Amino acid sequence: MEQVLRQFVVKIHSRCNLACDYCYVYEMADQRWRSRPVRMPAEILEQTSFRIGEHVRAHGLPTVDVVLHGGEPLLAGVPAIRRFVDSVRVSTGGVARFSLQTNGLLLSEEVLEALADVDVRVGVSIDGAAADHDRHRVHRSGAGSHAAVARALETLAQSRFRSIYGGLLCTIDLAGDPVETYEALISFTPPVIDFLLPHGNWSAPPPGVGAYADWLIAVFDRWYQAPVPETSVRMFSEIVNVLLGGRSAVEGIGSSPTMMVVVETDGAIEGPDQLASAFHGAAVTGLHVSDASFDEAARLLVPDVLPLPCSDCEVRAVCGGGLPAHRYCAGSGFEHRTVYCADMFRLIQHVRQRLHADIAALTGKS
Repeated sequence: MEQVLRQFVVKIHSRCNLACDYCYVYEMADQRWRSRPVRMPAEILEQTSFRIGEHVRAHGLPTVDVVLHGGEPLLAGVPAIRRFVDSVRVSTGGVARFSLQTNGLLLSEEVLEALADVDVRVGVSIDGAAADHDRHRVHRSGAGSHAAVARALETLAQSRFRSIYGGLLCTIDLAGDPVETYEALISFTPPVIDFLLPHGNWSAPPPGVGAYADWLIAVFDRWYQAPVPETSVRMFSEIVNVLLGGRSAVEGIGSSPTMMVVVETDGAIEGPDQLASAFHGAAVTGLHVSDASFDEAARLLVPDVLPLPCSDCEVRAVCGGGLPAHRYCAGSGFEHRTVYCADMFRLIQHVRQRLHADIAALTGKS
């Protein structure tokens, strides 16, 4: 079966202006960031652009997604971003869609105008209310960053920037009240919210594993029961979609493979960078944009399959086994259930029961 990549995560800057204590890039097992260039050199940006266009042409792709990432990608500077975006648009014949994931500290009005001018959607990482956000997302001095991020989001939420407002990314902290966290996020009127389970595995379990279902169920009920839709919550929307017979477009939900690669600042082509939370070098392919095509990378990235322990699970088609990074156990690899298995099972069953009850009420069938 032909493997085609549809998402390219490009690490245009490998350092960050925050020191978040849960960061999988800087704080977990894989420390190769220390030896990589701070900024992606111009020649690597050009070669990456060429390789994306090559892949698009080889497979006649109608669209691909290019995600500008880091580190903090805005540290690369708007001129470098603009040059890369323009280059990829030329190389792909205009079929590339662009987004950028930022911590928000550099999102001035001028930067947003420049990003809007080249049609780059902006996703912002923020962990809910100020106290919860500032517990983890801090400057190297230890000072919290919420106030600066909130100011940036107030600008991004203005009507003139609505077309490039990509949404919010929130890493779950069990110490924060789930409903208060959700309501703090929707105060910035995001089009979508992504809740991220903290990265961990069987050898390095995330804090409080087993309690995330209750947290997520509380948010789901608040979101689902809102009299008027307030936003999309990607995890919930995709679970509902798969339960109703659709296919998920989100990694870690459903059985559809997410075919994507990461290009690091030194030009190395790698697998999903969440694997950095498992062990040093977990995402390595050995390929480089200077001498390898993305077709070669796609052949190495075998579509994910359910681990054997999941084969008889009644929610396997919805859970999809979770993220591979969360299945890892030292000495035996990734052939395990996700470390969040119990949490995801309870969440999915809860969503299924709510849907069944509502469908029964609408149709008069139990």
